[in-house]
Amino acid sequence: MSAPSLRPGRDDDAAGFIALIEACWSEFPGCILDVDGELPELRALATYFAEAGGMLWAAEQEGRIVGMAATRPMQHDQAWEICKVYVAKECRGTGLAHRLLDTAERHARAQGAQRLVLWTDTRFEAAHRFYEKRGFVRQGSIRILDDISNSLEFRYAKPLVGLVVEALDAAAAASAEGTLTRLLVDCVADGASLTWLPPLPPATAQAYWKSVSSQVALGKAVLLVAWLEGEMVGTVQLVLDTPQNQPHVAEVQKLMVRPEARRRGVGRALMRRVEQTMRGIGRRMLILDTRKGSAAAQLYRSMGWTELGTIPGFELGPDRSPADVVYFWKAVAG
Repeated sequence: MSAPSLRPGRDDDAAGFIALIEACWSEFPGCILDVDGELPELRALATYFAEAGGMLWAAEQEGRIVGMAATRPMQHDQAWEICKVYVAKECRGTGLAHRLLDTAERHARAQGAQRLVLWTDTRFEAAHRFYEKRGFVRQGSIRILDDISNSLEFRYAKPLVGLVVEALDAAAAASAEGTLTRLLVDCVADGASLTWLPPLPPATAQAYWKSVSSQVALGKAVLLVAWLEGEMVGTVQLVLDTPQNQPHVAEVQKLMVRPEARRRGVGRALMRRVEQTMRGIGRRMLILDTRKGSAAAQLYRSMGWTELGTIPGFELGPDRSPADVVYFWKAVAG
């Protein structure tokens, strides 16, 4: 059987689009597709998106619609919305969903989009994992739809262009756990000074990020992440759970950048945002530690951090030999 081909969607694909969406919804109890009552645009979907300034694509295999995706501009923030992403059950796991989303993202980028937004039913858990793998994170409140399916929807979003650093709230942090798990495993495997020694089991990394999400929810930590051209490639934490007599202090932990994204300013951008965050919350002293001689140590020195001292052999390096750890501090102006 030949691979599905992608082409612009047409109004005369209506029957195929409706059949695809109905089949996908039928996998979830209570999801009812009422075309004429609630989604009449499906009768002429290409025209609907064209009139909105957007675009629609169909994935066709041997004359049958097996996938679809669309995008359209929003009215604020130079954002575009990703819409109507569906893949037939037998085509899942083949990369078709990635091809469809790649196509929609490229089109939005070419039209000047700075950010992508989408809504997905709270019941579509496999879709959530797919979007999270693509760098999207949960944002904002759940949307309640007044429809016969009693739908509730999560909002997902991500920056699309350039290098962007943002703080994640608890819901966003939880939605990013899968991507952050892969990031941590890869950085430990690359020899980074991050508490663990390689190989780091993914289950251990995931448990760690679950604990971080909890700390964010409790207001005890700030989690910053960096996207580079739409891909989440770095992170750092600001730990606020300090002793009672140190309310002005915060500790920087777990600065990491995906190996293939290094030397592109990601670590520096994350650390700049750390300082901005400190000013915003009224704290004025930062502390951190890292392996002596590491690229991270060079970065901190170049950004004006003061070296406090070194503890010889304080940790083990990736080869299990003793490694020195150096401590830094920095005062942050209010």
